[in-house]
Amino acid sequence: MSLTESRSNHKWSEPAQLLEKAQQVISLSDSTPHAVDDLPSNGSFKVGVDLGTAYTVMVVLNEKGEPIVGEYQFTQIVRDGLVVDFIGAVDLLRAMKQRLQAKLGRTLSHAASGYPPGVPQAERAATAHVIEAAGMACQGLIDEPTAANNVLRIQDGVIVDIGGGTTGIAIFENGEVVYTADEATGGTHLSLVIAGANDISFEEAEALKKDPAEQSRLFPIVRLVMEKMGTIVEKHIRGSGARSIILVGGTPLFPGISEVISEITSLPTRVPSNPLFITPLGIAMHDWMN
Repeated sequence: MSLTESRSNHKWSEPAQLLEKAQQVISLSDSTPHAVDDLPSNGSFKVGVDLGTAYTVMVVLNEKGEPIVGEYQFTQIVRDGLVVDFIGAVDLLRAMKQRLQAKLGRTLSHAASGYPPGVPQAERAATAHVIEAAGMACQGLIDEPTAANNVLRIQDGVIVDIGGGTTGIAIFENGEVVYTADEATGGTHLSLVIAGANDISFEEAEALKKDPAEQSRLFPIVRLVMEKMGTIVEKHIRGSGARSIILVGGTPLFPGISEVISEITSLPTRVPSNPLFITPLGIAMHDWMN
């Protein structure tokens, strides 16, 4: 079934509505569960798990495709799209699952997950094995930029998913993917540059990078990394006829990145609200496409 056909069989909420709701229900990992009110008596849940280099996000959708609960946590279990700490990934995901189940009062028996474009089949299988070892059947795997378009629903353009370790690129024509690519650069590289320039630890640099009061000072330091990201994107979309770019993932939260990539690619570039949650939402939606 094609992406367009699948969408026609499901009533999708508008992207802005989904992202606003996601912001309300997806929170930093909290060891104290809080029950979710007004759950349907026998509704089915769709679960998306995004195992990222910097953040792991788990989100649950109801039968209407609306996010009802979720959480995210800073992690270092994946590097450049590859699971490097299998036991740590399983333990983390199992704990997230238990907390969300406590909030829902229901068992989460399955989930879909994602991967950067170009990741070898064996590494995709490793992602599925993490899901299964955490006690859920893996309902499917989808590349991250395509998952993002489950939410954004662009017809013609480019989605660039900039995570902690990788930059994934997907070109869409008439709502269908015609090209994907992925290269190893992302938010972790910004943190490394900040750490070196300020002679601080990586963990301190991560915190500094996310501090709005520091970002204008840090921008000249990280601009070269952003320019490299822009050069990567320009190389892959050259000659494609693409007219616009949308940035998703956690790294686009840093102010100024869209302007830098627009300068390099000569294309209008924007960052939607809550870009960190777009791909996990699209991964959860992948259940309806199998």
